[in-house]
Amino acid sequence: MISNKYVEEYIHLFESGKVKFNEERVILVEYLKRDVLSRDDLYFDDEMIENCIRFGEKWYFPLGPFQRFLIAFVFLFFKKNDRVFYRKHLWMFGRGGGKNGLISVVTNFLISELHGIPDYNISIIANSEEQAKTSPDEVHKTVKRHKTLLKAFKTTLTQTVSKITGSILKFRTSNGETKDGLRDGAVVFDEIHQYESNKDVRVHISGLGKKPNPREFYIGTDGYVRDGFLDKMKEKALKVLKGEARVNSLFPFICKLDDEKQVDDPDNWELANPMLSKPFSEYAEGLFETIKEEYQDLEDDPSNREEFMTKRMNLPVTDLERSVAKWEEIAATNKLLPDLIGKECIGAIDFASVRDFAACGLLFRDSEDYIFKTHSFVRKEFIDIYYGYSRKATEITKQKFAPIKEWEEKELLTVVDEPTIDPKHIVEWFVKMREYYNIKKIIGDNFRMEALRKPLEEAGFEVEVIRNPEAIHSLLAPRIEAAFANQHIIFGDNPLMRWYTQNVLVVIKKDGNKVYRKKEPVRRKTDGFQCFVHAMYRADEIPVDNVDFFLDDIDF
Repeated sequence: MISNKYVEEYIHLFESGKVKFNEERVILVEYLKRDVLSRDDLYFDDEMIENCIRFGEKWYFPLGPFQRFLIAFVFLFFKKNDRVFYRKHLWMFGRGGGKNGLISVVTNFLISELHGIPDYNISIIANSEEQAKTSPDEVHKTVKRHKTLLKAFKTTLTQTVSKITGSILKFRTSNGETKDGLRDGAVVFDEIHQYESNKDVRVHISGLGKKPNPREFYIGTDGYVRDGFLDKMKEKALKVLKGEARVNSLFPFICKLDDEKQVDDPDNWELANPMLSKPFSEYAEGLFETIKEEYQDLEDDPSNREEFMTKRMNLPVTDLERSVAKWEEIAATNKLLPDLIGKECIGAIDFASVRDFAACGLLFRDSEDYIFKTHSFVRKEFIDIYYGYSRKATEITKQKFAPIKEWEEKELLTVVDEPTIDPKHIVEWFVKMREYYNIKKIIGDNFRMEALRKPLEEAGFEVEVIRNPEAIHSLLAPRIEAAFANQHIIFGDNPLMRWYTQNVLVVIKKDGNKVYRKKEPVRRKTDGFQCFVHAMYRADEIPVDNVDFFLDDIDF
């Protein structure tokens, strides 16, 4: 058994009912007791923990129980080799919870002589320079204010350096200067909800391991990018907590509401923001009043609810008046595709322009489930301009709106280098699919079928044209929404299709009818979803229970 007084203190506050924990923190306590604190091959470096806490409270601000708890696990080591037990730390809680302040304390301490590792350089990474500079600026200003610290550190607006260890604290941007240079001892990734994939992360952590006890800190609130880097990290966190992954894969400290209804009771706000646990500090008092005012303002301006829930309560919610389905419902489409060989289906086509994306698909039925198998064709020049497709991972890139290369590797799309997407690609895809499936007909709207109808018919397909596609949206909306809500839609492991669906904007017209449009006109594509809608228009023509007859089975 191992113990540390700050760890015991925080767990006791929860178990005695003095602080409230959300589900992830409840499971965290169970996991720690079961898989970590019960071991005898680990130790907390109590001296280092005390030094870090004293350093923070002397030069920065008083530290609360949850902050001391987090610091303790930064200095948990293996006995046999004095290596850190946790290399990766995930800290997620609502805006105002002091993530950057705590990172300022920890990183300033880690480069100092109190930590004592020479050249233990630290980079703080964010997508924007303003965000990346938040903690380095706080460290810079703190050092400048105190003569004692100025004896230990040399600081400028761009970096702070320990005079004894030579360790450098520096900010970087994921779309800024080259990532090569520092051999970091630790890396901090700020506002991690903005990362579309782990490619930028991999570049920044590639230099770790050359110094003792490398660490990675991932901090932030939740955001609007789904199926990206943060969602995958949250999935990993739950696996660790449930004992389904390597015990020290990650130290996950996630604070959020468990249910959006909890927001109406201010006593629940500490579930998302541990700074709001009682008794309030002076800072927490002001923070609580600010959040309370923002909550009250939602009565007059409910359009800010999505932002409030995501950023203050760390619980992304979906405005169902603007979106097709909740993210959880879209994510639930990731189910294993059943055996569809020989099954009857409806084909469909959609593309906004032959100069960017085109989607084609096949809709199958299985009992109450709608199964959609799809493929897209994308034009290289377009994805080079808007998604940085041809850039190397190590090159300077702006935030990506879509990980095209990853989807290409999964064979979910085909990149074509031509002035416009040649209709032959779509026709050839359906011809190939016809070898495996019984395609009843292919549906598209009048505009899309202008270039495709003749070659499809020449290839032997029956073609149906939808004259007014928006008119079918209002007819199909209740059916599609119910299918998502009851998890009767299956896309398979298809992040491209989930992306298409999440990009759909539901517009309610004056007559009350719903139409499906785009949340963002250029980069947030919806072609795959519109293709799905076209196929759903004739879903009732697909036999639900197909029966396959083979000549060998017949007794003549």
